[in-house]
Amino acid sequence: MLKGLLEGCILKIIQKKTVYGYEMTTLLSEYGLNMVSEGSIYPILLKLQKQQMITGEMRPSSEGPKRKYYSLTSTGETYLQQFEKQWSLISTGVNNIMEKENED
Repeated sequence: MLKGLLEGCILKIIQKKTVYGYEMTTLLSEYGLNMVSEGSIYPILLKLQKQQMITGEMRPSSEGPKRKYYSLTSTGETYLQQFEKQWSLISTGVNNIMEKENED
């Protein structure tokens, strides 16, 4: 389940701005997902790229070797919209369960 949620979160971050892999790990940590390791990000980015949801472009870096920056495709936009609708339904349901007083 976390993997599917992580894909949606990664797509949302890429929608907001073009990012490279390590930067993605840092941003996820800043949003509170600090349990996500750098090693788990790259396979997801590769999968999303193979599914044509994102594209990667090598760009020079002032801090060393070139970096691969990721951008959202129209396929990724469509998937993200569906993800956001599903997440809204799921999170509302889970929050209702967690917040509801015990009726017993």
